[in-house]
Amino acid sequence: MTSIRRRTWTTPEGNEKTAWLVDYRDTAGKRRAKQFARKKDAETWLTKAAYDVSQGTHTPDSTSITVTEAAKLWISKAQAEDRERSTVKSYKELERLHISPLIGSIKLSRLTAPLVEQYRDDLVATRSRAMAGKAVRALSMVLSEAQRRGLIGQNVAKGVKVIRASRDKVKIEIPTKAELKALLAAATDDEKPLIMTAVLTGLRSSELRGLRWQDVNLKNAKISVNQRADQWGHIGPPKSAAGFRTIPISPALVTVLKAWKLRVTNSDADLAFPNAKGGAQWHNNLLRRLYIPLQIRAGLTKPKLDRAGKAALDDDEKPILTGRYGFHALRHAAASGWIAQRIDLKRLQVWIGHENIQLTIDTYGHLIHDAGGDAELIAAASADLN
Repeated sequence: MTSIRRRTWTTPEGNEKTAWLVDYRDTAGKRRAKQFARKKDAETWLTKAAYDVSQGTHTPDSTSITVTEAAKLWISKAQAEDRERSTVKSYKELERLHISPLIGSIKLSRLTAPLVEQYRDDLVATRSRAMAGKAVRALSMVLSEAQRRGLIGQNVAKGVKVIRASRDKVKIEIPTKAELKALLAAATDDEKPLIMTAVLTGLRSSELRGLRWQDVNLKNAKISVNQRADQWGHIGPPKSAAGFRTIPISPALVTVLKAWKLRVTNSDADLAFPNAKGGAQWHNNLLRRLYIPLQIRAGLTKPKLDRAGKAALDDDEKPILTGRYGFHALRHAAASGWIAQRIDLKRLQVWIGHENIQLTIDTYGHLIHDAGGDAELIAAASADLN
């Protein structure tokens, strides 16, 4: 049985106070009470609570956990499911830096759509839109997990989004042909095989570091991707089914890889680009020891920025230089080269390892143009009107 009744009392200071008390029984049949300043609020809350009780999803305030506690459960589930180390690390950072500081102390039973919208606005005001979007999506995943566990009746963050204007979207940076030539010219004999493979196959850093010789078919000029190494060198399968793929390679790359296979450090794991001990390289070591120094030697530099976003200076007050491009730029260079040769979109999607063609179009669509073909298309379309 449920009821709403008016409660009046006098404070120690002699002031009369009035509130509306909701009296109800929870899912377990235990009697509960909740107080509101306005009768309208009490009625609204009781309507929802009665429905949640009937569905077996109602949680009283006194037993409800906080958003932070729910986020910890979400992270624990990811760990129990053996999600990738980098994924769990990302979840922990989102909880620690962007969820708990702003909304973590609120109990799930008190979390409402307006509170989530305010959380979104606070994120946009204090973080980049890209990070704000990640944090909102993370909160929605936290609440979905809490709903799965029966801790809440609905996910009030579902549908809340951070819209990014096209001008806010990061534009991909692609090294020019002259820059790629400079990079390869500056590479040592031990650096050139990996860099050339990246430029001509579009393999991700993880896929290069996990590439095995048994997946490099030098006779038929093909490279297959069947495993990857995470940023700490742990070997595992590609992240998605699209990651498993076979890419043709050029005769020039075949020649380079044949010579490299005779010189490379022996690897018990059969790795094509192992570290000095034959194991998988760490991503940061690849950048710090090979890719960034190589770019500096090749003249592909930009000032290194400090935490304040200003150019970092050395002891002589001169700007410290770093590489101009991230390693992913070599992947974009491969796609750009294929597009220049008029590759069809489906083949581009498969070779680059995208899960769907829309991602391929969104990433590289602006590079696809055919001035001659456009002219022929327009001329043919208007032929019958002349």
